[in-house]
Amino acid sequence: MSAEGRKREFLSDAKYLAHKGFMVADTSSCGIMLMYLPFGSDTEPPQFKECAKYPTADGDGFVLYYTDQCPFTHYWVPRVEAVAEEHSIPLKTIHIISREQAQNTPAPVTTYALFKDGEFLTQGIQSDKKFLKLAGVQV
Repeated sequence: MSAEGRKREFLSDAKYLAHKGFMVADTSSCGIMLMYLPFGSDTEPPQFKECAKYPTADGDGFVLYYTDQCPFTHYWVPRVEAVAEEHSIPLKTIHIISREQAQNTPAPVTTYALFKDGEFLTQGIQSDKKFLKLAGVQV
């Protein structure tokens, strides 16, 4: 996975992947690209599921989907939950623990996907300070 335009944290560099022969198979509405390396001319490119291609989350406030794929989520998610509670910021966290959940998450990246008022914000893991800044809280 990569992204259109600028390099995004935790995603591969599209220019490097293209240099190595990877091709864009699909692009989500939030600019995250699914790239693949075809094994032959008849290779069918993979595609995002609709829920990942057009990422949206239900509910008001912040919604965070995350997995244990990255060890930093284990460290930062509880801290973000704590500052959200401390500052009365609505936050719902959803820990993805099964393949079925991951395949049906409404985001192209399941390691960490943060939404606000249903709109996809970032796949970049937020520290407590970064989260407060996104929430508009002055520290």
